[in-house]
Amino acid sequence: ASYGSQQQVSTALEKAVVKYGEEERVRLARDMEPREITICEDENFHQVPCLVGIEPVSNFILLEKYAPDRTAEQWTACVAEATKDLKLKVIQSTSDEGKGILRHTRKHLGAHHSADLFHVQHELVKGTSVALENRKKQAQRKLEEVKKELNHKQGAKESYLTSQHGRGRPPDFDKQIQNARAHVSEVEKVLEMAEHHQEAVKQAIRGIAEDYHPYDLETGKEKTSEEVAISLNNRFSAMESIAVAANLPENSIKSIRKAKRVVGSMVATITFFYMLVRAKVGALGLSPEQERAMYRHLIPSIYLSCVSRKDTDTKRRKDLRQCSEKLLSPLLTPNGPFSGCTKEEKALIEDVATECAHLFQRSSSCVEGRNGYLSLRHHGLHRITERKLAALTTVHNFFIRDSQGRTAAERFFGARPKELFQYLLDHVDLPGRPAKKRPKVSHRQGPLLAVA
Repeated sequence: ASYGSQQQVSTALEKAVVKYGEEERVRLARDMEPREITICEDENFHQVPCLVGIEPVSNFILLEKYAPDRTAEQWTACVAEATKDLKLKVIQSTSDEGKGILRHTRKHLGAHHSADLFHVQHELVKGTSVALENRKKQAQRKLEEVKKELNHKQGAKESYLTSQHGRGRPPDFDKQIQNARAHVSEVEKVLEMAEHHQEAVKQAIRGIAEDYHPYDLETGKEKTSEEVAISLNNRFSAMESIAVAANLPENSIKSIRKAKRVVGSMVATITFFYMLVRAKVGALGLSPEQERAMYRHLIPSIYLSCVSRKDTDTKRRKDLRQCSEKLLSPLLTPNGPFSGCTKEEKALIEDVATECAHLFQRSSSCVEGRNGYLSLRHHGLHRITERKLAALTTVHNFFIRDSQGRTAAERFFGARPKELFQYLLDHVDLPGRPAKKRPKVSHRQGPLLAVA
C-alpha cells in the first residue's frame, strides 16, 4: 500500500486505541471498590513538561499528560482530572524532593509524602563517586611512578656492578633502593586507603537501602522509627567521616549533607506506615491473638515476599523467601490463630494484610522506567503528539501483560478489560489489497514494417 494509505490507517488506529481506553476506563471504574492508594509522580521533558503518575502496586498509569509547567497547582489540576471518575483517595505520594510536587502533595492533596530512595542514593553517588575514583587513580599513577623509580635504582646498581668504572667510592645503591622501597610501601598504603574509602562509601549507600525497611530483612521483626533513624544517621555519619578523611572537596560534603536532610522524611514514612497498618488491622475487629499474628507474622511475611521478587541477588532472594515462609508457617497449623475463621474471613484478612504490606512505597522506580521509555520514543520520533501519548498510555494499561497474563488495568480495577486487539478489528477499517502489478510487455525493437 502507498505511504498515504499507511498513514491513514496509523491515524485511525491511534484514535481507536485512545477511544477504547476511555471507554474501558469508564466501564471498569463503575464497578471498582473504593480504595486508598499511593501515587508515584515525576516529570520528564520533551517539547513541554510531561507529568506522569503511576499507582505502583498495579503499575497502572493514572496520569500521563503534557502540561505548560510543573507547578503545584498544575500537578493538582492534572491529578484531579485523571482521577475524577475513579473511586479512590490518594493518601501518599512517592517522588523526589521537587518543591512543586511537595506542595501539591502536602497542601493540595493533604497526603503524606514519601521520599524516593533512588534520589537519595543518586545524590550521594553523584557527590562522592567521582572524587573517590580520582583519589584512587591519583594513587595508582603515583604508585606506577615510584615503582619505575625503584626499578631504575635496581637497574643502576646491576649496571654498575657489571661494568668497569673508575676509582672512587661507589654510590650507596642499597640506601637508595631501601628509600625507594619505603616510598613504594607508603604509596601502596595510600592506594589501599583510597580503595577502602571507596568501598566503605559504596557499602554505606547500599546500607541505606537495607536499613530503610519497616521490617528486618533477616528476621521479619518490626523495626521502630527510632531504630531506622539511628541506622540511617549512622550511615550518613560514616560517609561524612570518610569524606573528611579522604580530603574530598567541599561539594562532596555538601551533597552528603543535602541527602541527609531527607532522613527526617524517611523516618516519618515509617511512622506513617505503622499508623495506617494499625488502623486497617484494627478495623477488622480481630481478637488480640489474631492481631498479634497479623503484626508479627502475616504482614511481615507478605512484605518480605514482595521484597524478594525485586531483589537482584539470587542468594538474597532465596533467604528472603525462606524467612517469609518461616514467618507464615505458624499460621498454617491446624490450631493457628485463624483456624476458626471461615474461607471468606480468611480471604478478607489476607487481602487486608497484602494491602498493608504494599503501603510502604520507598521508590518511584516505576515512573523512572516509564520516563526512560518515553525518552526513547521521543528520541526516535522527535515529537510525541498528545494523541500518540494517550495511545501509548492505553497500550501500557490495557494490553501489556505480566507473567500471570494480567494487564495493569486488571490489577488496578480488579476486573478484566475487553480485548484491545478485537476492539481494533471491529472498529478500524483496514485498506484493501494494493493493485497487482501489471506484467511487463516486451516492446519490439527496430522498424515496424519488415523490408521485403
